[in-house]
Amino acid sequence: MEWILPIAGIIAAIAFLILCIGIVIVLLSVKKNLDHVAKTLDGVEGQIQGITRESTDLLHKTNRLAEDVQDKSARLNTVVDAVQGIGGTVNNLNSHVDRVTTSITQNIANNKDQIAQVVQWSNVAMEVADKWKMRKERRNAYDFSNQVVVNQDKEVFNKDTANYNDVDEDRINAGLHNK
Repeated sequence: MEWILPIAGIIAAIAFLILCIGIVIVLLSVKKNLDHVAKTLDGVEGQIQGITRESTDLLHKTNRLAEDVQDKSARLNTVVDAVQGIGGTVNNLNSHVDRVTTSITQNIANNKDQIAQVVQWSNVAMEVADKWKMRKERRNAYDFSNQVVVNQDKEVFNKDTANYNDVDEDRINAGLHNK
């Protein structure tokens, strides 16, 4: 039985050697994976730095945009206030126009007979003016060059003796005849 102890020592040494070889293999595999992880982390770190720079730039742009929006919003508020004031003014104007229109309508209704008379007299005046104008045009268009006109009182009217403004065309045409 003495021989069992050295065989057990040899078996233990072989087992320890197998265990060490297994540990070395595992550790080499772990080292390889850790190297790969380290390379990946280096790439991620570069990407994170890029993302950080872009995020910082984006944050600055966002802040500037927010300030610009606030400034424009403040300016827009003044425009809105002005438009609101204009709306109030327009409403005021509309109410005044309504009052004036109502007043005019009431005055027209109250004075419609007088207005009708004014319209009639203005129509008469326009007709008289038109007739006066037509009479003046006819008088100026009448040619006395070759005519001698004598009325019943034996007055002679012709181009040389007639003053166009004084000659009454109706008198000349009423019963006067050519020689």
